[in-house]
Amino acid sequence: MAKFSVTYAIVTPESAEEGDVDEQGFELTDASLREAIAAVLSTRTNKVDGIECIETSEGGSHFRWITVTNGLEYETGAQESRSLHIPDHVTDSNRCRIAHLLGVRGF
Repeated sequence: MAKFSVTYAIVTPESAEEGDVDEQGFELTDASLREAIAAVLSTRTNKVDGIECIETSEGGSHFRWITVTNGLEYETGAQESRSLHIPDHVTDSNRCRIAHLLGVRGF
């Protein structure tokens, strides 16, 4: 069974001025696809202005991760992104299915 990882990065107005992130790390490791998708989509909260973008790491069907970036948090101006990292042995067709489940257009 494939094991997925989810990473996160939070950019604040202050860290953006320095060209850096405020906080980053692993949200999950060795997760099932269901757990990983839930963790990536949990960036959708009432504190943010929805999802800003969903994109793959590169063009084509052999991308390595899918990133979901939320809108700005109203109170702090922070923005969080979460990336679902896909194991190497997952086929291109299954990568496209995963992208479709997350809402990536064109797959």
